[in-house]
Amino acid sequence: MTLSHGRPYLAIPGPSVIPDRVLAAMHRPSPNIYEGPLHDMTATILADLRRVACTAGHVAIYITNGHGAWEAANTNLFSRGDRALVLVTGLFGTSWANSVQRLGVEVEVLDFGKRVRADAGRITEALRADKEGRIKAVLLTQTDTASTVRNDVAEVRAAIDSAGHPALLAVDCIASLGCDPFRMDDWGVDVMVAASQKGLMVPPGLGFVWFSDKALRVCKGADLRTPYWDWEARAFAQEYWQYFCGTAPTHHLFGLRESLTMLLDEEGLSQAWARHERLAQTVWAAVDAWGQSGDIALNVERPTERGWSVTSLRVGGGGAGQLRRWCEEKAGVTLGIPLGMAEPGEAAYGDYLRIGHMGHVNAHMVLGVLGVIEAGMQALGIAHGKGAVDAAAAVVAGA
Repeated sequence: MTLSHGRPYLAIPGPSVIPDRVLAAMHRPSPNIYEGPLHDMTATILADLRRVACTAGHVAIYITNGHGAWEAANTNLFSRGDRALVLVTGLFGTSWANSVQRLGVEVEVLDFGKRVRADAGRITEALRADKEGRIKAVLLTQTDTASTVRNDVAEVRAAIDSAGHPALLAVDCIASLGCDPFRMDDWGVDVMVAASQKGLMVPPGLGFVWFSDKALRVCKGADLRTPYWDWEARAFAQEYWQYFCGTAPTHHLFGLRESLTMLLDEEGLSQAWARHERLAQTVWAAVDAWGQSGDIALNVERPTERGWSVTSLRVGGGGAGQLRRWCEEKAGVTLGIPLGMAEPGEAAYGDYLRIGHMGHVNAHMVLGVLGVIEAGMQALGIAHGKGAVDAAAAVVAGA
């Protein structure tokens, strides 16, 4: 007998839960792509994408996923032989470094591990050592989706400025946009990338690159740029098809229009940030209680360095892998696999899991996931502290 029949719940860090309103907005016949309402709607989407990034800069939309958004940024930022400084706090920082390196860009990596944010002092030191000013850009992941470490973007900008270095700052907000505070212009970010399938609550398929006037000027002659990835053709389109280098992703645009209305005009961006903070604290409270007995702990020790969209935790002895299987098969809840978290001697997928709490989530969804996890621990005989669901409920009640 299983209790998984009924509506399943996907508690992974993307694709996130798609609101019924977004699904309904996408469920329509193909529109006229040559003129009319679609063109007018796209203009409002571009304006709202600037709002969600808190920028007056430029934005380009690509038919791609997050990896494609990296490549869009990379090819517009760099020429062959340029140098990048990549700040790594988890697997996705490493992956971005590999992505740009494979294009022929020289990469210097500052690896801060998988449990703490990037250190400003080391960044300044590395940039001061670049006497010839060869580093063109510093690449940073705001929240690494694997480790769930959240970096202080403004602090990194200050570290660059402290070094007196002209490097651009490029930030990956794929896991954090719409969930964690991000202020592109206020924090001095030159380039930012994101995708549709996480905090923006739309199916995978759209990637976005925002860029400043400074980035446009400094990267004007980037020789890695191709017709498809060229951000100028998209951001400054003279004809509608140029926004997408061809046919528009029509139904994703319908969904995005609905999700941006929900996020910006109905809830409000600052309120969405506050909701994600409180729901993240709900998860952390439960994990802290479980960790009072047994081999259970949050991956990131300091709360100020944890992302608000996803939480990585350790359940040792293979317990995390057992829990993921039990929760999905017996209770209809799918938890996230670990990525790049295993230490020597640990099972690659056995000792860590991730709980996604991004986008279209509320208190009963998060509390339900935590209750299922606790039931799984009881069923599997995994040692854990008591009172986790009560601790989580107390955080919700304090809202």
